[in-house]
Amino acid sequence: MKRRSFLAASAAATLPIACRRKPEFPFQGALVGPDLPMGHWLRGGAFPDPERFEPVSVLVVGGGVAGLSAAWRLVGAGLDDVRVLELEPEPGGTSRSGRNHVSAFPWAAHYLPVPDRGNHAVLRLLDECGVLEGFDAKGDPRFAEEATVRAPEERLFAHGQWWEGLYLRAGASAEDERQYHAFFQEVDRWAAFRDAKGRPAFSIPRSRCSDAPEARALDGLSFAAWLDARGFSSPRLRWLLDYACRDDYGSRLDTTSAWAGLFYFAARKQGPGEDSRPLLTWPQGNGFLIEHLRQACGTRLNCGVMATAIRQEKDGLLVTAWDAVAQRRIGWRAKHVIFAGPQHVAKHVIDGFAAARPAAARIHNAPWMVANLTLRARPQEPTFPPAWDNVLRDSEALGYVVATHQSLHDYGPTVWTWYRPFTGPDCEAERARLRALDWPACARMVMDDLRPAHPDLEGLVARLDVMRWGHAMVRPAPGLIWDPDFLALSRPFGAIHFAHTELSGFALFEEAQDHGLRAAEEVLAGLGHPTSSWR
Repeated sequence: MKRRSFLAASAAATLPIACRRKPEFPFQGALVGPDLPMGHWLRGGAFPDPERFEPVSVLVVGGGVAGLSAAWRLVGAGLDDVRVLELEPEPGGTSRSGRNHVSAFPWAAHYLPVPDRGNHAVLRLLDECGVLEGFDAKGDPRFAEEATVRAPEERLFAHGQWWEGLYLRAGASAEDERQYHAFFQEVDRWAAFRDAKGRPAFSIPRSRCSDAPEARALDGLSFAAWLDARGFSSPRLRWLLDYACRDDYGSRLDTTSAWAGLFYFAARKQGPGEDSRPLLTWPQGNGFLIEHLRQACGTRLNCGVMATAIRQEKDGLLVTAWDAVAQRRIGWRAKHVIFAGPQHVAKHVIDGFAAARPAAARIHNAPWMVANLTLRARPQEPTFPPAWDNVLRDSEALGYVVATHQSLHDYGPTVWTWYRPFTGPDCEAERARLRALDWPACARMVMDDLRPAHPDLEGLVARLDVMRWGHAMVRPAPGLIWDPDFLALSRPFGAIHFAHTELSGFALFEEAQDHGLRAAEEVLAGLGHPTSSWR
């Protein structure tokens, strides 16, 4: 037999064996939304106008928390002529959720700090959702027990075992403890701060924060530089603070504004010397709140519709869009538009936006990966019992939350939601890195991360699904939060109003809601529709 024939025959004989190669994992899964190709298609250029433009009073572009909150406010004021456009098949943005035969689960945002008595908008929403049960003798709100995170709330995996809480006290030196307490004394000092108008330095939402010079000055340096200047060098303390930056901002100590770093802790405190406010959560995370806002929108919400152009005409705003479901061009002639999408999208959609708002280029969004693992049973837990939030100390990821924790189901099948921010200094490079990951690579990353804490996990996973968020959250880089040009991005552009969490400089539900209400009340005023503020 000739050499070439021999090799061909050998390849043919071994091909069935290769095809029967054992899969890498004993479970299946998939990459699920958001629709990256459709979103990137928007950059392609001109889109022809539809044959006709339907008249509407207010068009909301974007069905995330900000857009849904704007519609909730408009409908609450009695304005019925409202439409909401959302690119994805489901609304909610990073507050979206899913459900399977085991449980509902979040696809990103999964909790809400208990609001104080002055946060009227969040309290109104929670009241409508049936979570607010009243107020105590001091006037502080009381919430349904089933919505308040039950113990154990947090645990940390370090040195081969689980420990209670996120600060590792085991093995801490006297200097570690001194610095830990000194840092939180500094947080208490800022929590007690009030300016001449009685405004706190840090509050949620940030529209209630003081703009006093001593508070604004914190934004001029990184959190790392602020810590260095005060001698906070303890590796344990700095790990905790770096974790906070990764958790809420997708950034690190050196790429986070000191103002934002202190905001994370001081804005959540009930008062100087007191603990952080308790957290509210549900199996589906903040998807619980999205469902209520979605119902408030009713048939006004149009999913699978991408706005492609917004331009000002003499008789109103012309909005063209692509209906991915019907595969056709559609359009509206609106009196007002609330653009509730990110600024990097606005420059591709709004005529004249890029030239008029150059500060939008300063916004950088961190990419994230979120995985939901459906488990047939729980791993063995020889040390501290499972908590709602489970963090591995020696990891680039943030650990996982347990969807069934609030359901009091501590045994049997469950769903874990695992989080991994991509925190490199170049967001664009990190985004490209995330896009390059196929499902096997994502699954490998998840399992490699969790294996040290759960060696038996692989055999317990029934399914592992992954969502890649290319622009998950804005990074509060040093100098961004109080930059006048950045703050001006919230102002209307003609009859176009803006509402998005990135306009605060950090991604929180309360910030998105606050911007949505602000934009809606700007529109109501422009329409001559007098109303008292919900903010």
